[in-house]
Order: sequence, then C-alpha cells, then structure tokens
Amino acid sequence: MRAPLARLWKAVVSRPPIRIPEQASDVETATLRYLLYGLLPAWFIPGVLDWWQHRRTDIEHTAGVRESLIHLLMMTEIGVPIVLTLLCEINPAVMVIMLAAIAAHEATALWDVTTAVESGRDVRPIEQHIHSFLESLPFMGSAAVACLHWRQARELLRGQGPVSAWRLHLKRNRLPSSYLAGIAVAVAGTVVLPYGEELWRCVRARRRAATAS
Repeated sequence: MRAPLARLWKAVVSRPPIRIPEQASDVETATLRYLLYGLLPAWFIPGVLDWWQHRRTDIEHTAGVRESLIHLLMMTEIGVPIVLTLLCEINPAVMVIMLAAIAAHEATALWDVTTAVESGRDVRPIEQHIHSFLESLPFMGSAAVACLHWRQARELLRGQGPVSAWRLHLKRNRLPSSYLAGIAVAVAGTVVLPYGEELWRCVRARRRAATAS
C-alpha cells in the first residue's frame, strides 16, 4: 500500500506547481481561492460537530457499528471525488465521478438517518441542521468546479470530447505541496481520527454486550 502511494506522491510533486495569486484580481482566481481556502476547509468543521453529536447521543449503544460504518461509507463517497479534483485534471471523467458520488452520498445520507431513528438514537435538531450543511457542500463544490471548467462540463452534457477526456490524468500543474499536505493533515485530524474512534467505541460496546449476554 505504501509503495503505490509513494509513487503517486512522487508523480504529483514532480510536476510544476500552479501559482495562486495572493490577490483575487478576476472571477476565475476568486472562485479557485474560494474552493481551496473556503469551501474545502469549511467541510471539516461540520464533520467534527456531527461526530460530537453522535457521541453525545450514545451511538455505540443505539445504532452502533452499523451506523458508524455508514458514516465511513459517506466519507469515502465524498473523499474520492475530492482527491480526484485535487490531483487530476478536471475533465468529463472526473465530473461523472463527482456526480455519481453526490447521488450515492444523498442516498446513503437517507439510509444513515433512517438507521439512526429506527435504532432509537436521538437525532436532535442541531444534528439535522449539521446534516443539511454537509449535504449542501457537494453541490456547492461541484457547481463551482463546473463554472471553472465550463468547456469540460459542456463536453460531459453533450457526450463529446476526445477519448482522453474520459480518462483520469494527473494535473499538468499541481497544487502547492504545502496545501496538499495541509489537507492531508486536516483529513487525518478531523475525519480519520474521530470517526475511527467512533467505530472503535461501537465495536467495543458490541463486544461487551455479546460477552454480557
């Protein structure tokens, strides 16, 4: 696992970095900065708040492992298109994956809430509001990406473009290494650790219940 990741990282950093102006002098630059430094970092905050709501409402003794695994599935559904957007050229192939991920995420979100309610876990209004924010972010992000890459979006809608447009390609000009590393650290701290801890609590509670019975 480490070797493929190391090769991928080497292939990414070997490409020239894109220069992001400090001042947003045009709409395209402003939209790019909004995506990179506004929308994507804002994703991590409600994710942590949602995890805290699960902990407050005793998920390990209600929906338990099943709901926790659903949460990990939802993180994966959103994580895959985010990684592709950060590392790959935006083309119809990436956009198709983004749209498929959004559809899957919406269906899984409904499954998630249904599982929580049927288990007896108290899904409070504040948690529902957090869910609303988390569900809106993929639409906001994909819309901004489409605005930045309208030609590729048009090719997708018309089913046109060269064959290469329907394949994944690493960005010709990569994002800054410091930015990619910062996002990786943020993901580890606000997604992997808290939701890994949640799954661990749920598995532990299920084992204890099985032992007690």
